[in-house]
Amino acid sequence: MLLHTPAAFGRKHSGALKVRDFDLTTKAIGDDGTFDGYGSVWGVVDSYGEIVAPGAFTDSLKELEAKGRPVPVLWQHRAGEPIGAWSNLREDEKGLAGKAELLIADVAQAREAHALVKRKIVTGLSIGYWVRESSYDEKTGIRTLTKLDLVEISLVTFPANDDARVEAVKFKLAHGELPTEREMEKALRELGFSKTRAAGVVAHGLTELRRRESDREPDEQPELKALTDTLAGFSLKSA
Repeated sequence: MLLHTPAAFGRKHSGALKVRDFDLTTKAIGDDGTFDGYGSVWGVVDSYGEIVAPGAFTDSLKELEAKGRPVPVLWQHRAGEPIGAWSNLREDEKGLAGKAELLIADVAQAREAHALVKRKIVTGLSIGYWVRESSYDEKTGIRTLTKLDLVEISLVTFPANDDARVEAVKFKLAHGELPTEREMEKALRELGFSKTRAAGVVAHGLTELRRRESDREPDEQPELKALTDTLAGFSLKSA
């Protein structure tokens, strides 16, 4: 799953565009390519340790309506692959609801997406958004998102795709930012690190990891190689 630079959507924000993934909660997709679904639901803690509060999209939806600009349906968060548009986006007691129309008559990828959704091979929705306002509970470690800028809602193969966390860390490092300890540890786990080693890297840095791994043969260091490959070239991108 890809994250996009702020320039990709013509807005100036600090940090990376974030994503939240959910099961595609729709009874059926029509032969005309339309379906109803939720792009976000309230009160669910995601991989960032965040939840969305009711009303978080209110201002953003008003701004989008005033501009007369539909929210695109993207394929797998790829900005260059719009496959339809959302309409009747609204907040209800469950979350952010709306109706999507896949442009199956005009866009080849939309026809492919339509077939995959009908066969329940593609089963997820995921929103791309910027955080405007939030609050943090130091006791629980959970951040509550109270105002969000909605950018897009994608069809995704896997809801809660772990690649989203890895890509979030890559994006931040590439742009000179530091990921949170939670983001970094989860990304390392997804690269194959054990829980203990991932926590060790976060706590003590790469120097400690390299020291511990120095006595092992190169082919016995898959975790270090995975991390090195992931971080390769980021210093050049940040320059």
